[in-house]
Amino acid sequence: MAESQTSTETDWVSRFADDVIAESERRAPGKPVVVASGLSPSGPIHLGNLREVMTPHLVADEIRRRGLTVRHLISWDDYDRYRKVPAGVPGVDETWAEHIGKPLTSVPAPAGSAYPNWAEHFKAAMTGALEELGVEYDAISQTEQYLAGTYREQILHAMKHRGDIDAVLDRYRTKKDPGAAAKGGRKPQQQKKADEAELEAAEGSGAAEEDDGSGNTAGYFPYKPYCGNCEKDLTVVTSYDDDSTELNYTCSACGFAETVRLSEFNRGKLVWKVDWPMRWAFEGVIFEPSGVDHSSPGSSFVVGGQIVREVFGGVQPIGPMYAFVGISGMAKMSSSKGGVPTPADALKIMEAPLLRWLYARRKPNQSFKIAFDQEIQRLYDEWDSLARKVAEGSVLPADAAAYARAVGTAAGELPATPRPLPYRTLASVADITAGAEDQTLRILSELDPETPLTSLDEVRPRLDRAEDWITSQVPAEARTIVRDEPDKELLGSLDEQGRESLRLLLEGLDSHWSLDGLTTLVYGVPKVLAGLEADARPTPELKVAQRSFFALLYRLLVSRDTGPRLPTLLLAVGADRVRRLLGA
Repeated sequence: MAESQTSTETDWVSRFADDVIAESERRAPGKPVVVASGLSPSGPIHLGNLREVMTPHLVADEIRRRGLTVRHLISWDDYDRYRKVPAGVPGVDETWAEHIGKPLTSVPAPAGSAYPNWAEHFKAAMTGALEELGVEYDAISQTEQYLAGTYREQILHAMKHRGDIDAVLDRYRTKKDPGAAAKGGRKPQQQKKADEAELEAAEGSGAAEEDDGSGNTAGYFPYKPYCGNCEKDLTVVTSYDDDSTELNYTCSACGFAETVRLSEFNRGKLVWKVDWPMRWAFEGVIFEPSGVDHSSPGSSFVVGGQIVREVFGGVQPIGPMYAFVGISGMAKMSSSKGGVPTPADALKIMEAPLLRWLYARRKPNQSFKIAFDQEIQRLYDEWDSLARKVAEGSVLPADAAAYARAVGTAAGELPATPRPLPYRTLASVADITAGAEDQTLRILSELDPETPLTSLDEVRPRLDRAEDWITSQVPAEARTIVRDEPDKELLGSLDEQGRESLRLLLEGLDSHWSLDGLTTLVYGVPKVLAGLEADARPTPELKVAQRSFFALLYRLLVSRDTGPRLPTLLLAVGADRVRRLLGA
């Protein structure tokens, strides 16, 4: 086996790659390794769903780095039923409820969309984000697969063995029976909460169809036609003949009835708990993760493992359960509740390597949060610190591996900012200048006079991400507005120490006009006033004096007690304006 190019002997991705390669060689020697993801474009595809893609992507990419051929299949579950009208989607109102029960590709796109249907509208944003993230994959539309009759043999096989499928499902129906609590099963209330959690977590993950095919008075059928009149799946199979494949159904929505031959008919699909294991066998999937909801008894993954083996003669994939992804300041994501950030939203405020890193550095079973609030500044500081350690060679192997997986793929490096100035500095400058490029370049070129910035292209795309974060995520009341005129009342009320502190600051501006120099100056003024050297170690009393001095400067410059880091703020305001606002 070829050695990994990323020296990743200690990271989770490499360990999964070892297992997947070994399993693939055992099952299908000499053939491409197959990993898979499933996404349902039932609404905005959020950052929690991205873990469904990034987990197999990272493993597939490691396998490619080792020189092996691998296919990452992304199944778009666009033939799933439209279950509910998601909240908070622009261009959508309550009239979309009339389409509930239709395939997602038969539902109109939101008003004003450039796409032909609901599924294509929500696929588009995710497709663009995956390209920016460097994810290489083979897309499969389940609408196309079913309508083309690709799964006809599998459907006929499932219908012929419907009794076997029903027997597998029935084992878990018993466990879900409230009466099972007395036999050691879950209590009814516990099961209710578990079922609700499973459905909520399943939205957008490929498990949108909770119907297992039961409920027909004529017996169990794992196949559900879409109505030939209203297109909805509110149909009931009334009879089926294995020899002729003749199937009769009625629609409870519109009353339509029809007789079809499954050997020729394509307008329907296997129910989810049968569809998923069928595809494992059909595609030869070796690795496919799923959400933690699938670890419960009766879940699609657990049941599917038995159906794929007992009915389709296949093998369940290696399937790590992945934990939820949260957003700083938000509760757990659910695509039906609206307002959940998508990968495209995240890529507006952070560079692709940083977003990749968040998924690469945590094992699938570890939950984590993605920052859209002030925490993004600390996250970028952590990322930049890691980059320095990698450059110095002082990083731990697992951290080095996560970094390597973030900044590039087997196909090459992802685009990066040539001169990655601190995100918090760029955000502060963008805040103060309101995006004015000439002012932004002036300020950034003064950060380090020895190697001045000559073009904003040197700090892009990071600068653009910081500007977007300021304008889209920071509330208006938290934005920084520099005063137009001096606060004469506050200046006139200062005592001798206050006036002297401003005099010392103004006196040192020219000789300290850089980011490092101004940092030394603003921290040094209270030290000099206390009779200490400018580089003296701060005492508790001195820290109090420094905070008081900083608050005075903020009030005089931006009429608040806090704001961006003072050295950055002073550079942004400019020396002449600082002098005027501080009463010089």
